[in-house]
Amino acid sequence: MESAAAPETQDAEAPRPSAPPPSPAEPPAAPRARPRLVFRTQLAHGSPTGKIEGFTNVRELYAKIAEAFGIAPTEILFCTLNSHKVDMQKLLGGQIGLEDFIFAHVRGETKEVEVTKTEDALGLTITDNGAGYAFIKRIKEGSIINRIQAVCVGDSIEAINDHSIVGCRHYEVAKMLRELPKSQPFTLRLVQPKRAFDMIGQRSRGSKCPMEAKVTSGRETLRLRSGGAASLEEVPSEFEEEASRRVDDLLESYMGIRDPELASTMVDTSKKTLSVQEFAHRLDSVLGEFAFPDEFVVEVWAAIGEAREACG
Repeated sequence: MESAAAPETQDAEAPRPSAPPPSPAEPPAAPRARPRLVFRTQLAHGSPTGKIEGFTNVRELYAKIAEAFGIAPTEILFCTLNSHKVDMQKLLGGQIGLEDFIFAHVRGETKEVEVTKTEDALGLTITDNGAGYAFIKRIKEGSIINRIQAVCVGDSIEAINDHSIVGCRHYEVAKMLRELPKSQPFTLRLVQPKRAFDMIGQRSRGSKCPMEAKVTSGRETLRLRSGGAASLEEVPSEFEEEASRRVDDLLESYMGIRDPELASTMVDTSKKTLSVQEFAHRLDSVLGEFAFPDEFVVEVWAAIGEAREACG
């Protein structure tokens, strides 16, 4: 008997696994979320603590502080960081640490003083708040102004001989004072910051109290500009801090002003230049309104170079 044949098998290809469906296009990487920056603030003469956020420049910062306390922005003369005292070493400049506490100094009494210019220099160092007010940052020992007890560090200069200088930059005010004729009396109208009972010693630079040391994250700061938006940046390097300090000293000796933001901008400009000639050209394009003399630009370039060498 013939046995049944085994079923015929065909040498067919093994079935291939079906291809996976195409994956959807990867979404573009989400932009880095901007951290919510909230700063604590008080009025320097005493107030509850307020919180401010959402400002992008100096004027908006003042507006936010004013809104928090129900006052006009024009009431604020200047701000200090981590101290309610009129301490020019803690003046709010171009950098705010993310954990800094902002104290706003507001308008107090108005006073007028008569001054006779018996020397070329009055002995004043002028700065401004970036929002329209120029004020006295330093009084030189033994100077004309130092002999007038009514004039104090922190006083805002509102008028010279009844000519309002509100809205003028500090270098403009310093130029006006330098150009006043000698031996001819003139009048300064000053506004002093409103003071609490313990705010004394305004004629000094202020002592550094350990309890008022700067509190900061140590990583990033908010850099403010009198024009343009604020930006979150790394804490300045040792070189940047030293160079800015030296340039600020030169600004005082040449122009009678102090301006950490201006000094920092000049240091930043120097990083993109290889010669003093190129540095002078860039300064003129960025800060032409200051009309820096050539000898001053050379001094600044040298000071920045010395700072670079000192910091390795």
